[in-house]
Amino acid sequence: MNPDWLRPDWSVAGAGGMMSTRAGGQSTTPFDRLNLGNGVGDDPAVVARNRAIFRAATGGAAPVFLKQVHGTRVVRLTAQHAASNATVEEADASITTEPGLACTVLVADCLPVLFTAPEGRAVGAAHAGWRGLRGGVLEATLREVCAAAVCAPDEVSAWLGACIGPRRFEVGPDVLEAFGAAHDTTVAACFAPVRPGKWLADLPRLARMRLATAGVTQVSGGAWCTVEDPSRFFSFRRDGVTGRMAAAVWIAPGAGRRVG
Repeated sequence: MNPDWLRPDWSVAGAGGMMSTRAGGQSTTPFDRLNLGNGVGDDPAVVARNRAIFRAATGGAAPVFLKQVHGTRVVRLTAQHAASNATVEEADASITTEPGLACTVLVADCLPVLFTAPEGRAVGAAHAGWRGLRGGVLEATLREVCAAAVCAPDEVSAWLGACIGPRRFEVGPDVLEAFGAAHDTTVAACFAPVRPGKWLADLPRLARMRLATAGVTQVSGGAWCTVEDPSRFFSFRRDGVTGRMAAAVWIAPGAGRRVG
């Protein structure tokens, strides 16, 4: 794994996880260097080589990329999903109980959240922009992980990757209304007024609140801003035409008791 990449600080022996940065790939400007997203204007052959670099860092687990649509659908990955490196499902989250697969989401400002059950009995990854977060993509992913691993939410560890930070995520009243900020002072505290009709939203804080409400007590990460660190992170809001990073989680070979 490239030393610049991010990794969860959970202590779950049966699960591996990471999030890429710009470091380590072969793409050229404006996708330099480790662009992992197809369909953004980069050379597909170069993206394929970058994805091979990413896969090598998982220790052999095959990253399964999704067609992300800012929704809440969660797909359960099986061996057939590893047959091709192409996008295979329209969803914004995935879970698995099978070693050899890496639940993977692409981001360039949205929040990636990785989940693991005890001993790596099940793992999951969710792509959470504000729409998916408000729609319940984290709760949906958590439910699937818990069902697959036969565990409670407070046994699950969640890690928040890099996303647009609370000093840069400017939103309008529609976002406050979507989260019900007018009726919940705790939610309202996640939005700081910056100018008439505009607020700065704290996406990681909103995610932590929703995870806590769902019963998750082991949450870490969420300290990096994609917009504020252009040398390290891609940011769609900052650059428009840019690459994509990936966050992935997988079950270590031989880990834990398989269930489901």
